[in-house]
Parts: sequence; C-alpha cells; structure tokens
Amino acid sequence: MIGDLIHRIEKAPMKFPKVTVVLVSAALLFVLWDQTREQPDPIDASRLSNLRANPVELSAAVDWIFGQIPDFCSDVTGESSGATAQSDCVEKAEARTSTCRRMLYDRFPSVVASEAVFRDVSLTAMACLVPRSGIVN
Repeated sequence: MIGDLIHRIEKAPMKFPKVTVVLVSAALLFVLWDQTREQPDPIDASRLSNLRANPVELSAAVDWIFGQIPDFCSDVTGESSGATAQSDCVEKAEARTSTCRRMLYDRFPSVVASEAVFRDVSLTAMACLVPRSGIVN
C-alpha cells in the first residue's frame, strides 16, 4: 500500500499554480495603480488652524509633523540647517519615523478634530522623533 502511494506521487505531474499567479498579478496591478494615481496635495499649517470646524485625518497631521523634522532638530541642537549635529539629528529622526508613525496610529484617533488632540499628537511625535534626555527647561 505505501509502495503504491509512493509510486503515484512520483508519477503525478506538478500542477501549474494558477491561484498563486492570479494573486501575485493582482498585487502587482494594485501597486502599479496606486503609484500612478494622483497623490493628494501636502497639507500646510493653515489647514491645521481650525480643527473643530475642519478636522483632518491623523495621517495628514502626522505627515505634516514629520515634515517639520529639520526644524525640530534645529531647535534641539541649537544649530542651523546643514550643521553636523543638526544633520545627524535629522538622520536619526528619519530612521525612527516608521516606529513613531505606528505608535501614533495606535495611540490616537483616526481623525484629529481639536487643537488639544493635535497638540498631544505633535508633542508625542516630537518626543519620539527627537528624544531630549536629561534636558531640564
């Protein structure tokens, strides 16, 4: 009986993986479609001024905050853009963006509808991106 099963397995032709090919093709088409569609305009600071009347998605607010990394690093290091310490700070902050982004999405609601929530998101993001240990104000 076992010998018969082994014989059948050895003789069985390998089937073409149709489902795998279809799923991989669909994933590639989605990636191509996503890259060719029009991207939304970046958000500017004036859009964040009246959040109670005009709330924003958390992802848009986080994108704007992360765009401010060079300014955060200039404030922390006390050096202008292009200085070695400031450049190192920017590099380290950009290396932490995915971790900080995930933490912010887990901790805050998907819509930022008040200045208090935006303040909390901003302060949490700055503390994550550019940690300031041992500094007392």
